[in-house]
Amino acid sequence: MRKELFSRISMFAASLAMVGAFLACSPFASAGQEEDGACSNRTLQGDYGFSVEGLILPAPGVSVPVRGVHMTHFDGKGNVTQVDSILANGDPISDWTPARGTYHVDANCTGTMTLHPGNGGFVNLRIVIVRNGKEIHALVWPPYDGPARVVTSVGIKVE
Repeated sequence: MRKELFSRISMFAASLAMVGAFLACSPFASAGQEEDGACSNRTLQGDYGFSVEGLILPAPGVSVPVRGVHMTHFDGKGNVTQVDSILANGDPISDWTPARGTYHVDANCTGTMTLHPGNGGFVNLRIVIVRNGKEIHALVWPPYDGPARVVTSVGIKVE
């Protein structure tokens, strides 16, 4: 009797371990991704390093190349903070300028973000979340504060 009970307990424990391993490796184990695979604000939590590139278009026929980096923190609740360092035409225009803002993630893993840099103004973005929240692609989106621009960025989650 005792041997049979021990055998049943061992089988139950082994089954639980297999289920736990399956859930830990499943795509639904991503923090913030819902069981149906949908995204939400919770999908973005933690720090992301971004590379930025594009063009500022201050006048017809004039374009100024822009390159930069951002370190952005998402709180999982729709709030974002970041610092950025940006070059325009090879000259610094910001050096670790802080910004605060908000973001919203839709179930289809697209979303919006608005940043308010410490030096004034605002930046609107459209975002796409990929790789279960490990990567973000962003596009600066009108309305603009300042001249028109074509600027994109890619953020990778800091692990």
